[in-house]
Amino acid sequence: MPAMSETSHTKALFEILLRLGDNSLVLGHRLSEWCSKGPILEEDLALANISLDCIGQARLLLTYAGETEGKGRSEDDLAYGRLSADYRNALLVEMPNGDFGVTIARQLYYTVFADLLYSALRQSTDAQLAGIAAKAHKEIQYHLRHCTEWTLRLGDGTEESNRRIQKGFDELWAYTGDLFATTEADTQLVQAGIIPDVAALQAAWKTQIENILSQATLTLPQGTWMQKGSRQGIHTEHLSYLLGEMQSLTRAYPGASW
Repeated sequence: MPAMSETSHTKALFEILLRLGDNSLVLGHRLSEWCSKGPILEEDLALANISLDCIGQARLLLTYAGETEGKGRSEDDLAYGRLSADYRNALLVEMPNGDFGVTIARQLYYTVFADLLYSALRQSTDAQLAGIAAKAHKEIQYHLRHCTEWTLRLGDGTEESNRRIQKGFDELWAYTGDLFATTEADTQLVQAGIIPDVAALQAAWKTQIENILSQATLTLPQGTWMQKGSRQGIHTEHLSYLLGEMQSLTRAYPGASW
Protein backbone atom coordinates (compact mmCIF):
# COMPACT_ATOMS: atom_id res chain seq x y z
CA MET A 1 0.00 0.00 0.00
CA PRO A 2 1.47 3.41 -0.93
CA ALA A 3 2.40 5.75 1.90
CA MET A 4 -0.25 8.27 2.92
CA SER A 5 0.18 11.88 1.93
CA GLU A 6 0.17 14.37 4.77
CA THR A 7 -3.27 15.61 3.72
CA SER A 8 -4.68 12.10 3.56
CA HIS A 9 -3.20 11.24 6.95
CA THR A 10 -4.65 14.38 8.55
CA LYS A 11 -8.11 13.73 7.12
CA ALA A 12 -8.09 10.08 8.21
CA LEU A 13 -6.91 10.91 11.75
CA PHE A 14 -9.50 13.66 12.09
CA GLU A 15 -12.24 11.21 11.07
CA ILE A 16 -11.16 8.63 13.63
CA LEU A 17 -10.83 11.20 16.43
CA LEU A 18 -14.34 12.43 15.67
CA ARG A 19 -15.66 8.90 15.86
CA LEU A 20 -14.02 8.23 19.20
CA GLY A 21 -14.96 11.61 20.61
CA ASP A 22 -18.54 11.43 19.39
CA ASN A 23 -18.99 7.98 20.92
CA SER A 24 -17.97 9.32 24.32
CA LEU A 25 -19.91 12.57 23.98
CA VAL A 26 -23.21 11.02 22.93
CA LEU A 27 -23.02 8.17 25.44
CA GLY A 28 -22.09 10.65 28.17
CA HIS A 29 -25.15 12.74 27.37
CA ARG A 30 -27.39 9.68 27.35
CA LEU A 31 -26.15 8.59 30.76
CA SER A 32 -26.55 12.12 32.14
CA GLU A 33 -30.27 11.78 31.45
CA TRP A 34 -30.41 9.34 34.39
CA CYS A 35 -29.38 12.07 36.85
CA SER A 36 -32.02 12.16 39.64
CA LYS A 37 -33.83 9.21 37.99
CA GLY A 38 -31.65 6.25 39.00
CA PRO A 39 -33.31 3.24 40.63
CA ILE A 40 -31.36 3.87 43.87
CA LEU A 41 -29.30 6.84 45.06
CA GLU A 42 -25.98 5.01 44.75
CA GLU A 43 -26.75 4.11 41.15
CA ASP A 44 -27.86 7.64 40.38
CA LEU A 45 -24.39 8.80 41.43
CA ALA A 46 -22.61 5.95 39.63
CA LEU A 47 -24.25 6.71 36.29
CA ALA A 48 -23.56 10.42 36.72
CA ASN A 49 -19.87 9.68 37.36
CA ILE A 50 -19.63 7.40 34.33
CA SER A 51 -21.26 10.15 32.30
CA LEU A 52 -18.62 12.61 33.50
CA ASP A 53 -15.86 10.17 32.57
CA CYS A 54 -17.30 9.93 29.05
CA ILE A 55 -17.55 13.71 28.70
CA GLY A 56 -13.95 14.05 29.89
CA GLN A 57 -12.82 11.56 27.25
CA ALA A 58 -14.82 13.43 24.62
CA ARG A 59 -13.14 16.71 25.56
CA LEU A 60 -9.65 15.28 25.07
CA LEU A 61 -10.52 13.57 21.80
CA LEU A 62 -12.45 16.48 20.27
CA THR A 63 -9.75 18.95 21.30
CA TYR A 64 -7.21 16.80 19.51
CA ALA A 65 -9.57 16.48 16.54
CA GLY A 66 -9.79 20.27 16.29
CA GLU A 67 -6.01 20.60 16.46
CA THR A 68 -5.63 17.93 13.78
CA GLU A 69 -8.15 19.58 11.47
CA GLY A 70 -6.29 22.90 11.75
CA LYS A 71 -9.32 25.11 11.10
CA GLY A 72 -9.49 26.69 14.53
CA ARG A 73 -12.44 24.67 15.79
CA SER A 74 -12.45 23.96 19.52
CA GLU A 75 -13.94 21.03 21.43
CA ASP A 76 -17.06 23.15 21.99
CA ASP A 77 -17.32 24.02 18.29
CA LEU A 78 -17.21 20.35 17.38
CA ALA A 79 -19.58 19.29 20.16
CA TYR A 80 -22.20 22.00 19.71
CA GLY A 81 -21.76 23.33 16.20
CA ARG A 82 -22.39 20.30 14.00
CA LEU A 83 -25.54 18.79 12.53
CA SER A 84 -26.45 15.15 13.11
CA ALA A 85 -25.12 14.12 9.69
CA ASP A 86 -21.68 15.38 10.73
CA TYR A 87 -21.52 13.07 13.75
CA ARG A 88 -19.66 9.77 13.55
CA ASN A 89 -20.72 8.08 16.78
CA ALA A 90 -21.86 4.47 16.66
CA LEU A 91 -25.62 4.04 16.38
CA LEU A 92 -25.69 2.01 19.59
CA VAL A 93 -24.75 4.91 21.89
CA GLU A 94 -27.52 7.17 20.59
CA MET A 95 -30.24 4.65 21.43
CA PRO A 96 -32.68 5.93 24.10
CA ASN A 97 -32.12 4.84 27.68
CA GLY A 98 -35.32 2.85 27.95
CA ASP A 99 -35.64 1.27 31.38
CA PHE A 100 -32.64 0.48 33.57
CA GLY A 101 -32.25 -2.96 31.98
CA VAL A 102 -31.99 -1.45 28.49
CA THR A 103 -29.38 1.05 29.68
CA ILE A 104 -27.27 -1.70 31.25
CA ALA A 105 -27.55 -3.82 28.08
CA ARG A 106 -26.37 -0.86 26.00
CA GLN A 107 -23.54 -0.25 28.46
CA LEU A 108 -22.32 -3.83 28.33
CA TYR A 109 -22.39 -4.02 24.53
CA TYR A 110 -20.51 -0.75 24.16
CA THR A 111 -18.13 -1.01 27.12
CA VAL A 112 -16.79 -4.46 26.21
CA PHE A 113 -16.04 -2.99 22.77
CA ALA A 114 -14.46 0.15 24.27
CA ASP A 115 -12.32 -1.93 26.63
CA LEU A 116 -10.85 -3.89 23.72
CA LEU A 117 -10.43 -0.82 21.54
CA TYR A 118 -8.80 1.48 24.08
CA SER A 119 -6.55 -1.28 25.37
CA ALA A 120 -5.16 -1.58 21.83
CA LEU A 121 -5.05 2.21 21.30
CA ARG A 122 -2.59 2.51 24.19
CA GLN A 123 -0.03 1.06 21.76
CA SER A 124 -0.79 3.62 19.03
CA THR A 125 2.16 5.07 17.16
CA ASP A 126 0.44 8.43 17.66
CA ALA A 127 1.76 9.44 21.07
CA GLN A 128 -1.05 11.87 21.86
CA LEU A 129 -3.77 9.35 21.02
CA ALA A 130 -1.93 6.66 23.01
CA GLY A 131 -1.82 8.97 26.03
CA ILE A 132 -5.55 9.74 25.81
CA ALA A 133 -6.30 6.03 25.43
CA ALA A 134 -4.21 5.11 28.48
CA LYS A 135 -6.16 7.53 30.66
CA ALA A 136 -9.53 6.51 29.21
CA HIS A 137 -8.86 2.80 29.52
CA LYS A 138 -8.49 3.05 33.29
CA GLU A 139 -11.96 4.61 33.47
CA ILE A 140 -13.44 2.11 31.02
CA GLN A 141 -12.26 -0.79 33.16
CA TYR A 142 -14.40 0.56 36.01
CA HIS A 143 -17.33 1.07 33.64
CA LEU A 144 -16.99 -2.55 32.52
CA ARG A 145 -17.03 -3.88 36.08
CA HIS A 146 -20.09 -1.78 36.82
CA CYS A 147 -22.22 -2.94 33.89
CA THR A 148 -21.03 -6.54 34.20
CA GLU A 149 -22.09 -6.68 37.86
CA TRP A 150 -25.49 -5.23 37.01
CA THR A 151 -25.95 -7.66 34.12
CA LEU A 152 -25.29 -10.57 36.47
CA ARG A 153 -27.52 -9.10 39.17
CA LEU A 154 -30.47 -8.47 36.86
CA GLY A 155 -30.07 -11.54 34.69
CA ASP A 156 -29.78 -13.95 37.60
CA GLY A 157 -32.25 -12.04 39.77
CA THR A 158 -36.00 -12.24 39.54
CA GLU A 159 -38.06 -13.48 36.62
CA GLU A 160 -39.05 -9.87 35.93
CA SER A 161 -35.49 -8.49 35.99
CA ASN A 162 -34.30 -11.33 33.74
CA ARG A 163 -37.07 -10.71 31.24
CA ARG A 164 -36.49 -6.98 31.06
CA ILE A 165 -32.72 -7.02 30.63
CA GLN A 166 -32.98 -9.83 28.08
CA LYS A 167 -35.42 -7.62 26.18
CA GLY A 168 -32.81 -4.86 26.24
CA PHE A 169 -30.10 -7.09 24.81
CA ASP A 170 -32.49 -8.37 22.12
CA GLU A 171 -33.67 -4.91 21.07
CA LEU A 172 -30.16 -3.43 20.82
CA TRP A 173 -28.46 -6.37 19.12
CA ALA A 174 -29.05 -5.09 15.58
CA TYR A 175 -27.03 -1.94 16.35
CA THR A 176 -23.90 -3.75 17.55
CA GLY A 177 -22.53 -4.56 14.09
CA ASP A 178 -22.10 -0.84 13.45
CA LEU A 179 -19.40 -0.75 16.14
CA PHE A 180 -17.11 -2.77 13.86
CA ALA A 181 -17.81 -1.03 10.55
CA THR A 182 -14.70 0.39 8.87
CA THR A 183 -13.85 2.96 6.21
CA GLU A 184 -10.85 3.82 4.07
CA ALA A 185 -9.65 6.03 6.93
CA ASP A 186 -9.42 2.94 9.14
CA THR A 187 -7.39 1.05 6.57
CA GLN A 188 -4.87 3.85 6.24
CA LEU A 189 -4.41 4.31 9.98
CA VAL A 190 -4.20 0.57 10.68
CA GLN A 191 -1.33 0.38 8.20
CA ALA A 192 0.39 3.24 10.04
CA GLY A 193 -0.07 1.55 13.44
CA ILE A 194 -2.22 4.39 14.74
CA ILE A 195 -5.36 2.35 15.40
CA PRO A 196 -6.10 -1.38 15.62
CA ASP A 197 -8.19 -3.18 13.03
CA VAL A 198 -11.60 -2.62 14.62
CA ALA A 199 -13.23 -5.42 12.61
CA ALA A 200 -10.69 -7.87 14.06
CA LEU A 201 -11.96 -7.10 17.58
CA GLN A 202 -15.44 -8.46 16.88
CA ALA A 203 -14.72 -12.14 17.61
CA ALA A 204 -13.21 -11.35 21.03
CA TRP A 205 -16.08 -8.96 21.77
CA LYS A 206 -18.71 -11.57 20.94
CA THR A 207 -16.99 -14.23 23.03
CA GLN A 208 -16.77 -11.93 26.04
CA ILE A 209 -20.39 -10.81 25.72
CA GLU A 210 -21.56 -14.41 25.38
CA ASN A 211 -19.60 -15.48 28.48
CA ILE A 212 -21.08 -12.70 30.61
CA LEU A 213 -24.62 -13.38 29.39
CA SER A 214 -24.22 -17.09 30.06
CA GLN A 215 -23.18 -16.38 33.67
CA ALA A 216 -26.22 -14.12 33.99
CA THR A 217 -28.58 -16.86 32.68
CA LEU A 218 -29.22 -14.72 29.60
CA THR A 219 -29.08 -15.61 25.93
CA LEU A 220 -26.94 -14.01 23.23
CA PRO A 221 -29.24 -12.80 20.42
CA GLN A 222 -28.76 -14.68 17.16
CA GLY A 223 -29.98 -12.20 14.55
CA THR A 224 -27.61 -11.62 11.62
CA TRP A 225 -29.09 -8.41 10.15
CA MET A 226 -27.31 -5.29 11.40
CA GLN A 227 -28.23 -1.62 11.11
CA LYS A 228 -25.24 0.43 9.96
CA GLY A 229 -24.47 3.85 8.53
CA SER A 230 -22.83 5.91 11.26
CA ARG A 231 -19.50 5.99 9.44
CA GLN A 232 -21.26 7.91 6.64
CA GLY A 233 -23.22 10.17 8.99
CA ILE A 234 -26.45 8.18 8.69
CA HIS A 235 -28.14 8.06 12.07
CA THR A 236 -31.44 7.24 13.70
CA GLU A 237 -33.96 9.95 14.53
CA HIS A 238 -32.90 9.64 18.16
CA LEU A 239 -29.63 11.52 17.59
CA SER A 240 -31.43 14.61 16.24
CA TYR A 241 -33.58 14.83 19.37
CA LEU A 242 -30.53 14.32 21.58
CA LEU A 243 -28.57 17.06 19.81
CA GLY A 244 -31.58 19.37 19.94
CA GLU A 245 -31.43 19.18 23.71
CA MET A 246 -27.65 19.12 24.08
CA GLN A 247 -27.02 22.04 21.72
CA SER A 248 -30.01 24.22 22.61
CA LEU A 249 -28.19 26.70 24.86
CA THR A 250 -25.25 27.19 22.52
CA ARG A 251 -27.52 27.68 19.53
CA ALA A 252 -29.75 30.11 21.43
CA TYR A 253 -26.74 32.19 22.53
CA PRO A 254 -23.98 31.67 19.93
CA GLY A 255 -20.58 32.83 21.07
CA ALA A 256 -21.66 33.28 24.68
CA SER A 257 -19.17 32.52 27.44
CA TRP A 258 -19.35 32.45 31.22
